[in-house]
Amino acid sequence: MKLIVLNLPRNFDKQSLALLFKKIGDIKSCSLVIDEHTGISKGFGFVEMALIHEGEIAINELHGTKVGRNKIRIKRVDV
Repeated sequence: MKLIVLNLPRNFDKQSLALLFKKIGDIKSCSLVIDEHTGISKGFGFVEMALIHEGEIAINELHGTKVGRNKIRIKRVDV
């Protein structure tokens, strides 16, 4: 299941994003959207969970939680 993770701290990196979701289950891929001019995160990224039910658990457990000072939002991406 592919997820979009919104409202991440600007200093968040790809490894931190992966670690956040690896607590839930196996991830197939993880990417953070980076501003090409500044090299700084744009505050959102994508995570693909290996199993659909793990993606649902990730949404239920992590949506609305605080990462740094930010309350993150997680949504399913329909492909």
